[in-house]
Amino acid sequence: MKTIKLAIVGATGLVGRKFIEVLEERKIPVSEIYMYASSKSEGKTLQFNGKNVPVLVLTEQEVRQHPVDFALFSAGSDVSHDFAPIFASMHAVVIDNSSAFRMDPEVPLVVPEVNPEDAFRHQYIIANPNCSTIQAVVAIHPLEQKFGLKRVVVSTYQAVSGAGTKGIADLVNHAKTGQTQKFPYAIESNVLPHIDVFLPNGNTKEEEKIINEMRKIMHLPELRISSTAVRVPVLNCHSESINLEFFKPFHLPDVFSILEKAPGVVVYDDVKNLKYPMPIVVDGHDEVYVGRIRLDESVDNGLNIFVVGDNIRKGAATNAVQILQLFL
Repeated sequence: MKTIKLAIVGATGLVGRKFIEVLEERKIPVSEIYMYASSKSEGKTLQFNGKNVPVLVLTEQEVRQHPVDFALFSAGSDVSHDFAPIFASMHAVVIDNSSAFRMDPEVPLVVPEVNPEDAFRHQYIIANPNCSTIQAVVAIHPLEQKFGLKRVVVSTYQAVSGAGTKGIADLVNHAKTGQTQKFPYAIESNVLPHIDVFLPNGNTKEEEKIINEMRKIMHLPELRISSTAVRVPVLNCHSESINLEFFKPFHLPDVFSILEKAPGVVVYDDVKNLKYPMPIVVDGHDEVYVGRIRLDESVDNGLNIFVVGDNIRKGAATNAVQILQLFL
């Protein structure tokens, strides 16, 4: 396997640090690595494969001094808009974790278990989907392929780590300080039916992301989807209650069989022994766990599933590294 030159933009953040961890775990053959962050991180070092790597301040001049083959981005949409085209102009493939390019028709939006072939249609920028979208499509796609998907209703229970370090601080510190940095209300002992900004149609931006990204990834532009995104007082791992309506009839044992064979899926379902997906089970894993698999008897060809994924790993860093692996 040939070695690659790699940049990480946003290296000191939650996802940036997880990029490093996943790259090491998967033994990605990196010959040179450049860690970029804002001026706040100037002078810091990060470890990669046992070596100290200096954190570089992200500037166009610095980027152009260090040509790379690939760049993993997790520094927010504004940084991606400004700097991804610079890397792309140098023929580095950018895998971007922000929402900057996700709905750009010229930019592939990729989940390797679902649409790996789309990655090769890139023009040097590939978008990494929203964390909630990723785990949903990993679980839904193999069933859609078999039975045809008519309608989806997704209700999310999203961990505070999805809101970054300030979100985590709000959960951990609110009892001591009485103050919040990220959320409009306390998240401790509370549930917020509000993630990102509200839009004119009453949905939040997070809910619209789930709807639009699912359609794009699965190549189902007319798919009927309803989404409600909720923040819950959990440190890590997003949970989702997903209701599916299919065109074709099915038998429940076939659903279990399809999911058990599906890439990136762990069927975790034995209600007699109280075995079902939970954040405390899934935290630290790359697979998407699916349980509470049962018929929805209120409609024809209806199914309910409960899906849990580690939003920092599979929902962000791992998915990006898996996209990188497609090219190796």
